Amino acid sequence: MSQHNSYTPPIAPGCKVYVAEGKFEQAMRKFKNKVQDCGLLIELRERESYEKPTTARKKAAAQAKKRWQKKLSYDSLPKQKY
Repeated sequence: MSQHNSYTPPIAPGCKVYVAEGKFEQAMRKFKNKVQDCGLLIELRERESYEKPTTARKKAAAQAKKRWQKKLSYDSLPKQKY
């Protein structure tokens, strides 16, 4: 009584590329760009390991602080050189 596994993993919409006239390199470049645009790799990296909610909040706060410091450095006047 073996069950037939008919599960097919979902394909990200719009991530199909057709190889025309044997131009594999061109199709591969297009595929890489499409995968990057749809955010598939980012999602895979996030799902690779579990991140606790507190860790996620700390990381988000650190990134916000870094963005704020960067904004302040751009907005401030340059130091006067005498």
